[in-house]
Amino acid sequence: MATIVLRTAAQESSEPKFIALNQYNKPAIGGICVDIFRAIEKLTTNLRFEGDQVWMPRMRIDAHFRNNQIDVICGVQNLPRNTEHYQLLPTPLFTVNYLLAVRVDDPINPQSWDDIRRLGKEGIIMAIHGFGIVDILHNLGGLQIDAGATSSLSNLRKLLAARGRFYCHRSPGMKAAIKSAGFEKQIRLLDQPMLSEKFYLGVRKNLASEQLKLINDALLMLDKKGELTRIFDQYRE
Repeated sequence: MATIVLRTAAQESSEPKFIALNQYNKPAIGGICVDIFRAIEKLTTNLRFEGDQVWMPRMRIDAHFRNNQIDVICGVQNLPRNTEHYQLLPTPLFTVNYLLAVRVDDPINPQSWDDIRRLGKEGIIMAIHGFGIVDILHNLGGLQIDAGATSSLSNLRKLLAARGRFYCHRSPGMKAAIKSAGFEKQIRLLDQPMLSEKFYLGVRKNLASEQLKLINDALLMLDKKGELTRIFDQYRE
């Protein structure tokens, strides 16, 4: 049986979906999505994912979908901006919580999104450009949002420079970003308010039905065996 190759990419600034590694003194990419791709390949031996060792910003990934240059994107939410570009397979890959980070010296302790709305321009929430959380925050309405930065490091630096009051990012991912930046004594995480979101595998809308079935069946099997949960739990903070 001929091998089916599905084209993908490693999304930049999306840890722990994709994580920069050093294997055998050479750069490599790992993370939740790479582990899921390898697990699917193990179950479906005639299916192979290509491109998960190549970094690409999210906006370029979407552009490649529009140009029929990418077949699969791993870990996206059920949002109109996503479903416009690709179809989401029904089996959730994992569920994350979105947390807010603030400066340690900031006494703010909001309990709801209304508390933040009332802050007006003193309650700017920063997020990463092109990420689904930007759409979600806009949909909540009445919030001041700055989505100009393209990485967690940039937003954490902006937070410390008081160019925004909050930084909103997913967990797992947020704590690792703060630790990696060396800001553990300067930035703290809030318990509330918080959002939970399911993430899915997105595929090209005109992907062949037999290929779609192969991926669907593999994800269902991984879910039933608890393998998707096991993979995700390896990256919990």
